[in-house]
Amino acid sequence: MIRLAILGSTGSIGESTLRVVERHPGRFQVVGLAANRSLAALREQVERHKPRHAVLADPGLLGSIANGGPTRWACGRDEVLALAAADGVDVVVNAMVGSAGLEPTLRALEAGKRVALANKESLVAGGSLVLAAARRGGGELIPVDSEHSAILQCMEGYARSGVHRVVLTASGGPFRGRSREELLEVGPDEALRHPTWEMGSKITVDSATLANKALEVIEAHFLYGVSYERIDVVVHPQSIVHSFVEFVDGSVLGQVGFPTMELPILYALAYPERIGDPELRTFDPVGFSPLTFEEVDVDAFPLFALGLEAGRRGGTAPAVYNAANEVAVEAFLQGKVGFIAMAEVVSEALERHLLSEIDVVEDVIEADRQARQIASAVVHALDGKVGGRQG
Repeated sequence: MIRLAILGSTGSIGESTLRVVERHPGRFQVVGLAANRSLAALREQVERHKPRHAVLADPGLLGSIANGGPTRWACGRDEVLALAAADGVDVVVNAMVGSAGLEPTLRALEAGKRVALANKESLVAGGSLVLAAARRGGGELIPVDSEHSAILQCMEGYARSGVHRVVLTASGGPFRGRSREELLEVGPDEALRHPTWEMGSKITVDSATLANKALEVIEAHFLYGVSYERIDVVVHPQSIVHSFVEFVDGSVLGQVGFPTMELPILYALAYPERIGDPELRTFDPVGFSPLTFEEVDVDAFPLFALGLEAGRRGGTAPAVYNAANEVAVEAFLQGKVGFIAMAEVVSEALERHLLSEIDVVEDVIEADRQARQIASAVVHALDGKVGGRQG
């Protein structure tokens, strides 16, 4: 029996994880659930799974909960961190959104847990800290992102020294093929209509801007120790090939499958074992044909290039990129800035930030704070400015 704590349980990855768990009774046991503010949704999950621990990150909701039955309820950030390191937990599924997921990742790894990581910001903002925490505590990091799960599966059984290159695939999002000029007027409703994946609003917008793919490049760099020069990205609109790995002898392996997050979730929970799941759709090579690949249009999607540059700069630059992008996405969803203008917000934050190295988690927290402050000021300047919302 594998005992799970799911952080961000009421989000799309959290809900998908619980669906996987429900299909495998006796294989997995949910011992802890944590959400941010979604009290009603968390109550429903607690009723279904009866975990020992239920945590709301927002301390302001403390008065709304009452302990009773087999579940201990708690509120606050410290309680989330405690759950990540709790005795009786084998696997921590970190499905939290944004840089708030970094500290729970560190706590879980330091406590020797396996972290099924869906919170890519942990590695983007504090990759060196995450790797150090895993070494220090003996924890294990297994990615839940479909692309990084694909890379792990392709590399399994091979020495990392034999890997020449990794190729991440990107769906291209809802605006694939549109020019920069055509993207000036698009709004949140269009950006949230992803053609192949069902995800939360933040990651869906990131997919539309290709910021998500830049974050995944940084993540791959830390996960697999591959230099940025040996990580490529191609647009693959069918989302069937989830990534490729090219080896030094020229051989290329790819992982293919129907686009569902439940497959990489199941792989991460059961790793290194593979277990059957009749609910997961099988691959039909004829039915899914043709499979096509295109170059990334860096002019139409400037956040992609900005993210790659932040990764190459290293230090606090990826944390700044991530934090400023979170501010920009929220402003876009609120109608304060336009689609292309999000890149202006992030670019300004990176330009004004004084780059430094990361030695402790406080370095990341401070870089995150400064980036949000700068990005918020840029959003304020753009909001209401004639033409500003269009970038």
